[in-house]
Amino acid sequence: MTTWSNKIHSKCRGEIYPRSDQKRLIVPIDKVKWSVSWPDYDPPAYTSKSLNGQPWADLEISEQFSPKFNEVEHDEYVVRNRVSYMGDYQIANGYPLNPVGRTGLKGRGVLGRWGPNHAADFILTRWLRDQANGQKILNEDTKKPILQFVGIQRRKGDEWAIPGGMVDAGEDPAHAAQREFLEEAMDSENLEQNELEDIMKLVKEMFDQGLLIYQGYVDDSRNTDNAWIETSAINCHAEFQEVDHWHLKAGSDAKNVAWIEITSSLNLFASHIDLIEAVANRHQAHW
Repeated sequence: MTTWSNKIHSKCRGEIYPRSDQKRLIVPIDKVKWSVSWPDYDPPAYTSKSLNGQPWADLEISEQFSPKFNEVEHDEYVVRNRVSYMGDYQIANGYPLNPVGRTGLKGRGVLGRWGPNHAADFILTRWLRDQANGQKILNEDTKKPILQFVGIQRRKGDEWAIPGGMVDAGEDPAHAAQREFLEEAMDSENLEQNELEDIMKLVKEMFDQGLLIYQGYVDDSRNTDNAWIETSAINCHAEFQEVDHWHLKAGSDAKNVAWIEITSSLNLFASHIDLIEAVANRHQAHW
């Protein structure tokens, strides 16, 4: 899995910011790190108007709104976690700085929080098996068993991804991962109460056996100089065939859901391919 202390992000350095016509300042590879001097660096600022009035979104930084960065904020109504998995991040002129470096755009883009925006991803895996005898199927070249994971196709952008989403204020990432999986891969929002309770029990039992495989920065096209996504990715593996009867149905932000064979040639949203590679390595599966 990528260690960002010596890596460069790329997906958040594209020419146009997603869901907008806002151009970024192009940042050369050798100028990404904040430690590299760039006195004339002055990127445009962009915060989507879609965030205006949203109860979960921060306000513009001002004398009236000054977040406590690198801390967990507690007020009368809500808890806001502004702590990064990357360690303490820099603050410049009252604004948090992306811990990986420059992106060519100031502001929050479409992200709700200044600083880290925490997400959670639920990676459910199983072995690809022969339907006749139940044996694991091996890749012809590597002779390693082939893993499958539950993937969803996003409504925005049509890219395939791991089920997951943003952690709500005060929510535990583990709970968020389960909630997002249920919403996106099992259409839980449209289930009858008794069906929902049965499925929640099954998912929780599987999740309790899961392993945290990554916690940190995500190279996401929505990142800016002052707001970025970090995730907690949990792998829940069905060693045998206990999930084969689960009824997958796309819901919420997903338009399709499927079991997908894991291979290095997959084209996935954001840096999800890195998470899938970590899972394949964990299980000594084909990659």
